[in-house]
Amino acid sequence: MLMRWQRWNRRAKTWLWIIVLAGVVASLPLGLSRMQMEQSANTVEFVFDYIDLLEVSEQQSNPRQYLEDKLDLLKDAGIGTMSVYESTLRELQRSGRLVYYNERDAALLQGKLADERVNHSYILFSGAEEAEKIGPLIRDGLDRYGVSYADWSFGGRQGLVVQEPLAALNLKTFDFDPMTLEELTEAGFHILPRFSDRVVPYDSERTDAQLVRLKEYGATRVLFDGEKAKGASDQGELKSLDSFGELLKHHGIGLTVIENLKKPQQGINKLAYLSQYNVVRLYSLSPEESLEISSTVLKERFLLAAKDRNIRMFFLNTMLQSSTDSGRLNDSVDKLALAMGGEDGAISLLEKEGFPNGVAESFQFDKPSWEKPLRALSVLGAVALIALLISAFIPHTAIPLFLLGLAGSAGLYVLNSSLLEQALALGAAVSAPTLALIWVLNRIYARTIGSRRMIGGEAWTVGGAGHPSLAQESRTTWVFPEVSAPRRLAMALGWFVGATLITLSAVPIVFGLLNNITYSLVLEQFRGVSALHFGPLVLVAIYVFLYEDSEGNGVLKRGLALLKQPITLLWVLGIAIVGAIGFYYLSRTGNNGQVPPLELLIRGWLESAFGVRPRFKEFMLGHPPLLLGLFLAIRYRAAWVLMIVGAMGQLTMVSTFTHIHTPLYISIIRTLLGLGAGLIFGLIAIGLWTVAEGAFRKWVMPRFQQKSA
Repeated sequence: MLMRWQRWNRRAKTWLWIIVLAGVVASLPLGLSRMQMEQSANTVEFVFDYIDLLEVSEQQSNPRQYLEDKLDLLKDAGIGTMSVYESTLRELQRSGRLVYYNERDAALLQGKLADERVNHSYILFSGAEEAEKIGPLIRDGLDRYGVSYADWSFGGRQGLVVQEPLAALNLKTFDFDPMTLEELTEAGFHILPRFSDRVVPYDSERTDAQLVRLKEYGATRVLFDGEKAKGASDQGELKSLDSFGELLKHHGIGLTVIENLKKPQQGINKLAYLSQYNVVRLYSLSPEESLEISSTVLKERFLLAAKDRNIRMFFLNTMLQSSTDSGRLNDSVDKLALAMGGEDGAISLLEKEGFPNGVAESFQFDKPSWEKPLRALSVLGAVALIALLISAFIPHTAIPLFLLGLAGSAGLYVLNSSLLEQALALGAAVSAPTLALIWVLNRIYARTIGSRRMIGGEAWTVGGAGHPSLAQESRTTWVFPEVSAPRRLAMALGWFVGATLITLSAVPIVFGLLNNITYSLVLEQFRGVSALHFGPLVLVAIYVFLYEDSEGNGVLKRGLALLKQPITLLWVLGIAIVGAIGFYYLSRTGNNGQVPPLELLIRGWLESAFGVRPRFKEFMLGHPPLLLGLFLAIRYRAAWVLMIVGAMGQLTMVSTFTHIHTPLYISIIRTLLGLGAGLIFGLIAIGLWTVAEGAFRKWVMPRFQQKSA
């Protein structure tokens, strides 16, 4: 009965690989659909923060002239959009719409003593037009906040006296300044309104009227200011997000999502869903960066964002910087205009690369009926890969593991389909490169020690009275019978290709599972980056050091023998070195990873030379050690450890495709370049080893033999 069960499981592995292949084939059309979506919107939009201009102009000798000059300069440079915020008294004063006073200053203005019994605020409009257009805006806001006010005038100018301290009044948020909207529109700028969630409670009618007015000024999408999207605070009580989302959809106004925020703006995912994902991703250049960044770096960064991360909107800021050396107040407006405009500017560079300047549009996507059955096959392929991986470490369990995986996937789909996609994508991404290296190790074992698949021998002796030695069970050799270099190279190349194909089987399954606009817009992200970058390394190391054969014989005995070994200074030093390498490896992994300056230089050169940068961890740290290890493993047992290092290149290939916001064709090119460069460096390493080995045998070995004689 046991033999029959083992035969069934061996046959089951074959069927599981067939299911994996079916999942791969089924996922390919999903990849083509994604590539079509990624090419549906290439127009990029450049936005400048208008409030920054106001703040800088306030410190100029002629604020109004400065503002007009800089707007013309930015327009000529190709920056076609201005971002405007909901108003505050401070911003309205900077715009020249009004002036405001506290109780004491108002009394001084009128030449009388302040009334110490009250602490009111006083507003004077700059002229009749401001009183006509800004007055209703202020009154409407005060009514909404429940603040009492009365008409007031001075020097022939209309105004208001507000029964609230100026410090509190300055915290109030009012509607968008209509005069600013008119001026910017007449100057030829597109408008990007920035809503906040500070106006509470949410009022559907007022919001509808706001969107109608903004639509008249040509606004096509909105951007949120602060940590919350408009309506997030009142969602529980008023269903305000639902209301705002329906209004955006009704008026055809889309959303803008800021890239790389520490925490997504609250409510943005809900609004994206309600607006049918009419969303554009935005890269923001901070005020501090605008002062420091060079023109070359800015152009490279913008091009990389548009090409590699599907960014379609760029937000520019500025700020004042005081210089005691020059005795001046500096800003970055002129510098940014110079870097953006002209034949050699960022805008021209992006246009040459296929990203025309204009008004950004969202990606066009649909979900045809044939997509669901194909994604179901992707799920089956992922479950099969995971079952194959676990059964490689726990033999004869392939059938129950696959059935258990199917049952668990069905249950998780009912609870949270998104979690199912991410869990299976992570499982497949870890499984394929690990299985690839296990397959390679079994090929090596079969051509070196046959059924005795061990590492250690006398070098693993525990030592001391009463302690067993693995060498007592099986004496192993560290150098195997010599095989010609051409034969070893041919086998190494064949195994490398085979392992790579097994690893790449996970790629279509991963992008098939994550084939959703939410991942392309980074509203959802692939989870488990650290697990992906460490899982295969750890699992391959376990297989190298503990597994004698594919049946798992002697694993427990070898594990116990290792645990019984005394801890020496050498062990501690080795663990410290491995820990330091692991910490460095983890620190440079992910979007926020730290990269050495030298590698940054290499990256820049590769980007300029090939247009797409292959991953350093593939072509330098992963593929060459693996190819060298395969070449040496047939001859030297110690080289098997290089399989662990080589897992880095295999897993990174899969990791490349988990960045769903990167265009699929870019990931394909990046992986192919990494493989090509890795093969070249690997062959160079093999050549250097062969030369060094020949020199050692010719000149060093005879001397040792003479001394021993």
